[in-house]
Amino acid sequence: MSTHSDYQSYYVPEQSRWPILASIALFLMAFGAGNLINNLTPESGGGFGLVLLLIGALAMGLILVGWFGNVINESHQGLYSPQMDRSFRWGMGWFIFSEIMFFAAFFGTLFYVRTLAVPWLGGEGEKGVSNMLWQGFSSEWPLMTTPDQSAFPGPKEIIDPWHIPLLNTILLISSSFTVTLAHKALKMNLRSRVVFWLGATILLGAVFLYFQAYEYALAYNDLGLTLNAGIYGATFFILTGFHGMHVTLGTIMLIIIFLRILKGHFSADKHFGFEAVAWYWHFVDVVWVGLFLFVYIL
Repeated sequence: MSTHSDYQSYYVPEQSRWPILASIALFLMAFGAGNLINNLTPESGGGFGLVLLLIGALAMGLILVGWFGNVINESHQGLYSPQMDRSFRWGMGWFIFSEIMFFAAFFGTLFYVRTLAVPWLGGEGEKGVSNMLWQGFSSEWPLMTTPDQSAFPGPKEIIDPWHIPLLNTILLISSSFTVTLAHKALKMNLRSRVVFWLGATILLGAVFLYFQAYEYALAYNDLGLTLNAGIYGATFFILTGFHGMHVTLGTIMLIIIFLRILKGHFSADKHFGFEAVAWYWHFVDVVWVGLFLFVYIL
């Protein structure tokens, strides 16, 4: 029969302002992004929506730094027991699972459109509506023509997967190896190697984001691939854009862990903060492999 002594003490944090502030920042980002998408023209340059999006993103970055700082201070005060460590691991596991389901929904949308909706529009299957669409419609993927080419011109070209997308794939896969090497070095207490390999991971993530921004500029300015370019443009930017947001968040987390390493935080046997960030980074790398295969190649 269990007694009180069988259980460990559990630290309950004080009330925090960070969750409500993070919710406000996320609202500003979402509202700004929605406004930006609906009013984006070459003349406006993004306008009010872009300002709100940038304010929300900056606020979210500052909130994460403060929130992480609270958790770090609580850990250094010895407030976390092994039971708390298990809770953190479960919490991070469920968080990553929720992110998997998030991307599964968008991948599901892509597969539905490609394998069901577009063929139906071309007259295939029981739900086909052949000869009811605009002249010259071709039910193939990617969908290059739209019902109203004057209002919503389809893309002129698609992005070649064997240039920037392939380079970005190499960058992210390489970053998975470098963060793993950093983790192994930490478990061996070789801190100079941790700094080197973790710094390399951050650099690879930053270069990935640079090339993704370059690819977006190329798509908008030269290829006619925009959010208004029909269902192909919409699914392309939703999937790659949300992934880019996750890479940005992962890079911020890596930078924070890097600074903690420089300050002497973590030990060879107690470093879940490092492990959690590594888990998250591996997750965004795996998602990118799926994007490379199903958005760019197939």
